[in-house]
Amino acid sequence: MKFYFPDSQDQVSPTYDFLNEEYSPYRVRQRDDKYAHEVLEPRPYDGILVSKAIVDGSVKGSGKYSMPQRERLYRFGVKKFFRLPEGVATLGDCGAFNYVDEEEPPYKVDEVLDFYEGCGFDSGISIDHVIFGYDPKVSDADVTPAWAERREISLRYARDFLESVQVRRSNIEPVGAAQGWSPASYAESVRQLQEFGYKRIALGGMVSLKTNDILACLREIDTVRHEDTGLHLLGITRVGSIEEFAQFGVTSFDSTAPFRQSFMDDRNNYHTPEENYTAIRVPQADSNPALKRRILSGAVSQSLVKTAERECLKRLRDYDRGSVELEEVIEILAEYEKLVEPDKKSRIPAYERTLKKMPWKACKCTLCSKYGIEIMIFRGTERNKGRGFHNLAIFNGKIRHIVQSPTGEN
Repeated sequence: MKFYFPDSQDQVSPTYDFLNEEYSPYRVRQRDDKYAHEVLEPRPYDGILVSKAIVDGSVKGSGKYSMPQRERLYRFGVKKFFRLPEGVATLGDCGAFNYVDEEEPPYKVDEVLDFYEGCGFDSGISIDHVIFGYDPKVSDADVTPAWAERREISLRYARDFLESVQVRRSNIEPVGAAQGWSPASYAESVRQLQEFGYKRIALGGMVSLKTNDILACLREIDTVRHEDTGLHLLGITRVGSIEEFAQFGVTSFDSTAPFRQSFMDDRNNYHTPEENYTAIRVPQADSNPALKRRILSGAVSQSLVKTAERECLKRLRDYDRGSVELEEVIEILAEYEKLVEPDKKSRIPAYERTLKKMPWKACKCTLCSKYGIEIMIFRGTERNKGRGFHNLAIFNGKIRHIVQSPTGEN
């Protein structure tokens, strides 16, 4: 089972000064900032997925790559651009969610294959068109015409893509994209893709489905799937079901969820193999919009906020060193929370649990060992991304454990 991390140009700066909250004046981002695989042991993923829409842009506008970044990717190729170590696989796709509102995908087969070959990907997914809707009971006769048309578009592009790969004698491993609205329609897509000649198939449009619905689709697909056909789940993260997915031919999947939970989730920000913890929010007084509004309105004193903010950071670091008691840290965190978010439900019980357990102390990953309690503080991009990178490594470790030890025994 391989876990791919979708790229969105997320990096951390190894020289960031957490005490003074500043970058080195000599920092050159593209040279000095590091990707997760460069700063983490154990390795946080088995491969990376890069979308053409992220690099080149789409109908929704420009991508996340600057022009110099885009030029370097095409000049150096994906493996050199990301400074990938041996064994990290690369997978390209079109980024179908970026053109979901269009009647037809905005790309042609040859330009997508040019992108995959020009960047030197190991594998590339055919152009597809996302179907937003799922109804396991609808018959082919009653299906929404738009759904049927989008599946046919995906199949047509998949057939043409495979033909282009073969005509060019390309080194790209072709991956056929399957779309559907029910177990039967997904199975029919897989059947046709295999008939075209695909040995690896990516299942798209399943992000919003419940786990039971995904398993229902996989069971139906398994009735037509060839023994040597491997499945990739696009955007799916269901740790508890990975073992079941593998039984139905799933060999790889991709997701940003473990990374994004570090700063998007309200509670589960820091992962361990056993359980998740809430990161400790110490918002920056100068850059937190809600707090700035309260200061400007006169609801709270700026000097009081600044003093409490500095004291929170000081006591957290002292606690990490063992020089202050937990009660003293909780006291100042509660005071600062009331200043920052007086009307919201308190997170203090969750903070107390995190600080009592001190999970960053037990973690052996390189970032926790280097950052200490800084990785547990919810504050600014460097800490939050570092915590997200840690989550990726934990997640990949869970997957490896499940695959290597399906019975739960070491």
